[in-house]
Amino acid sequence: MTNRTALVTGASRGIGLACARALAESGARVILAARNRAKLEEASAQIPNSTWVELDLSSQDSIKAAFAQALKDVGRIDILVNNAAITKDGLALRMKKDDWDAVIATNLTGAFLAIQQVLHGMMKERWGRIINISSIVGETGNPGQANYVASKAGLIGLTKSLAQEMASRNITVNAIAPGFIETDMTAALSDDLKSKMLEHIPLKRFGRAEDIAAAVRFLASDEAGYITGHVLDVNGGMYM
Repeated sequence: MTNRTALVTGASRGIGLACARALAESGARVILAARNRAKLEEASAQIPNSTWVELDLSSQDSIKAAFAQALKDVGRIDILVNNAAITKDGLALRMKKDDWDAVIATNLTGAFLAIQQVLHGMMKERWGRIINISSIVGETGNPGQANYVASKAGLIGLTKSLAQEMASRNITVNAIAPGFIETDMTAALSDDLKSKMLEHIPLKRFGRAEDIAAAVRFLASDEAGYITGHVLDVNGGMYM
């Protein structure tokens, strides 16, 4: 991956940070993007040859400014990992429109707008890797998460459409659908709930951020050049 540049959204912690680290270890120059400047600085300090930009995926202006800054700093972006996401859970019957809009705006519209910022450069270079981090619930559904599930299912549809549009330019577009991954977001769940979830995972363990990062590293590589429009399940067998 030498001489390639990757931008990872939501890269200040968790899965995004693990993805950024894995790509850097493979030789890519990495740009970390997230909302929290302090966490970005701390994360970037852990990764040699990395830079960072502040990015709020709910704002089109922020997206344009962040990618303009990144391109000014590094020249081009070869690999885009759309990882950033938010949740605002609630039963559909009582879900506020603002909570629906916020999740769709960040998780789906934001990812699409980020992709738009890199397509021209990738088409010019006739090489690109776009990797969208979806979720197992985008394939199975999940009660109480209609907005989040819709956004993650939407990413899968977006992946397949873009894969067909971009294939002639040697740009691959794939999605990864993580299962239950141990992160700051899942650490707050009760032990009882975690035990119940383990019963549905054939491998009998929760995933690590590094498991997702390994899949990202593969799909971003030259070895994965004949894979596009694919949804790679990384879920311990929880959904097949």
